[in-house]
Amino acid sequence: MSDHAPSPNAAHPPTRDIVLSPKHRWRAYWVAVSVAALTILDLTKVNVALPSIETALNAGPTELQLVVSGYILTFGLVLVPAGRLGDLRSRRMLFLVGLSLFLVTSLACALAPNTTVLLGARLLQGVAAGIQMPQVLGLVQQLFQGKERGRAFGLFGATVGIATAFGPTLGGLLIALGGDTDGWRLIFWINIPLVAIVIALAAWLLPDTRTKSRRRLDLDPVGVLLFALTILALMWPFLFTTGSPGDDPRRWWFLVASVVFAAIFVFWERRYADLGRTPLMPFSIFSLSSYRNGVLISTAYFSAIPAMFLLGTLFLQGGLGLEPVFAGMVTIGFAVASAWSSWIGGNLVTRLGRPLVVWGIVGMVATAGGLVLVALFTPPEWTPWAMAGVMVVGGFAGGLVISPNQTLMLADIPVSSGGVAGSVGQLGQRIGTAVGTAIALALFYATIYREQGDVDTAVVYHDAYASGMITVGIFLALALLVGVADLAGRARSGSQTP
Repeated sequence: MSDHAPSPNAAHPPTRDIVLSPKHRWRAYWVAVSVAALTILDLTKVNVALPSIETALNAGPTELQLVVSGYILTFGLVLVPAGRLGDLRSRRMLFLVGLSLFLVTSLACALAPNTTVLLGARLLQGVAAGIQMPQVLGLVQQLFQGKERGRAFGLFGATVGIATAFGPTLGGLLIALGGDTDGWRLIFWINIPLVAIVIALAAWLLPDTRTKSRRRLDLDPVGVLLFALTILALMWPFLFTTGSPGDDPRRWWFLVASVVFAAIFVFWERRYADLGRTPLMPFSIFSLSSYRNGVLISTAYFSAIPAMFLLGTLFLQGGLGLEPVFAGMVTIGFAVASAWSSWIGGNLVTRLGRPLVVWGIVGMVATAGGLVLVALFTPPEWTPWAMAGVMVVGGFAGGLVISPNQTLMLADIPVSSGGVAGSVGQLGQRIGTAVGTAIALALFYATIYREQGDVDTAVVYHDAYASGMITVGIFLALALLVGVADLAGRARSGSQTP
């Protein structure tokens, strides 16, 4: 726990951290990480169900896009306000609120009679996820210091890696068990008992990490509204990008609106701070190069990897005719390898620093290239096996990116700002996921629309997969560029480790 407290002259009176035994800290940690796993798993396991949802509910491309991206949108909108609230009040209470909402919305998704109900429930499910996730990072930041924090983030990265990569396998298995028509519903039904168990554990094991405070809660409502408008306008055009010839080009004007809202938001936040109030976004954290570069790397990385998984699933199902369960199993090696290397990376990051992350990104660039080569040049009967082998290499490389980067990103952030700082990082990941997935899918489906009927179906899907993977390569290259720039900056300052 942190022994540092704000000065008596701070804008708000300090709140004392509750001292916990190591045993109690790790119990609370595993509950928090379980929440993160459920949150990420619910995103990735739905990807493999899109063809089944399309058939069962007669959903169109835009509706299918929103089933995934709508969840990401509301997830991102809630992250920063929820992180701020967790820093000021009880993370335990927000865990319980978020988990309860997650359970109810999972039930609504499972029972959805049509796409309208499913989309509404998914939007609210994203809100629940956005309430929960900042508390996970804030709690880890608050409970651990030094090398122990590196180990904690290593295990966190391993869990996220497993949830990200194992999601398609679990989704495919549930569809196989439930059948093509209603198997996708099991993807949401399985949340009910899992979330109920985690709620019970959270109520029992999560500590009140701060003493009660009587100070007025300053949530900066104008800042929250401007922030929401900025994120909504930024993500809107990507939510409605499907690659169909019918996509409305006027949607890109929302990006202009996003820039305007962002400028007003920055002006308001600075004015709010000048009045002696606590703004929603503490812009001072971006003056820390370790944090700023970590957010940029994370955003670029998550713009690439979820899109890589989704493109692989669509290619294997549509191009090679694999059943969802077998298409999902291709990522198992990634999950296992990333869990192992995340643990290794979490233990090495305090000694090796940013070079560890850079080499991990280099490995992911090689993985993306390898997947494209395998898809294009191996016999169809061997392609899934070869892609699974490449995924093992990618998993090991990816594990050296997520948790070490998380540790480096938050190394210089005060514990009192851990929730909001972690939320901004998560927001970058969610925006990256939405943008990267939308662009990759647009390239993928645009190729299908353009070539379908003129050439063999297998060739169409080969071309579509290669086109979509261009997005993955570009975003990984951006992550590598930022990583190398950060490495150079640390070398000039003589600091390679946290």
